[in-house]
Amino acid sequence: MEGASYTPRTVEDIFKDFRGRRAGMIKALTTDVQKFFEQCDPEKENLCLYGFPDETWEVNLPAEEVPPELPEPALGINFARDGMQEKDWLSLVAVHSDAWLLAVAFYFGARFAFDKNDRKKLFQMINDLPTIFEVVTGAAKKQPKDKSSATPNNSSKNKSSVKMQPKPETKSSKMAPTKDEEESAEEEEEEEQGLTLCGACGENYANDEFWICCDICEKWFHGKCVKITPARAEHIKQYKCPACSNKRARV
Repeated sequence: MEGASYTPRTVEDIFKDFRGRRAGMIKALTTDVQKFFEQCDPEKENLCLYGFPDETWEVNLPAEEVPPELPEPALGINFARDGMQEKDWLSLVAVHSDAWLLAVAFYFGARFAFDKNDRKKLFQMINDLPTIFEVVTGAAKKQPKDKSSATPNNSSKNKSSVKMQPKPETKSSKMAPTKDEEESAEEEEEEEQGLTLCGACGENYANDEFWICCDICEKWFHGKCVKITPARAEHIKQYKCPACSNKRARV
């Protein structure tokens, strides 16, 4: 079932393996959700969602060998597809995916006899990332009350602009802010930006990256994750992320 024969051996190797598998599974449940939905046919046998270190994913039957080479994901994710609301079904798959990723990571840790410090370090690195469940449900991203303060400018219509552009000055300010006020405002803006996570990969906002916001679900995405360039974004009046586009297509 594995796409490569490489076996991670260090804490850093295992974390890299974890991140790759996680990214692949997040793609399946967000940007590739239409394809994932179609592959999870309830008429088929027990199916599993696999994530691979190269950030790809696959829906397939479980491994035939007993015991398997690696821990196996939850069986039969396809059976509940049509018996639940789609968002609830995706959330359920996400929870089981999180459990599987942890099982695989600590399987490698046990296999290579990680000590207490190595296990603690690995868990801390993993715990710094939002879970797949948090990404899929939007729980990982706390929207600031004033969205314009975390966006590149104050225009609510121009959500596709680059986030790293400086925030324009407000005309209403009559007095120049003090040094303390400037520092406080900068810290507040950095904090709000730090809470913005990509709805596709779950990674944090970075100053040198182009982001775009979905006008339907209001989630932010890296342009590269949804294949939107700054030039293309300038011509989009209302942007719909892949998940929202697929939902409307199935209705």
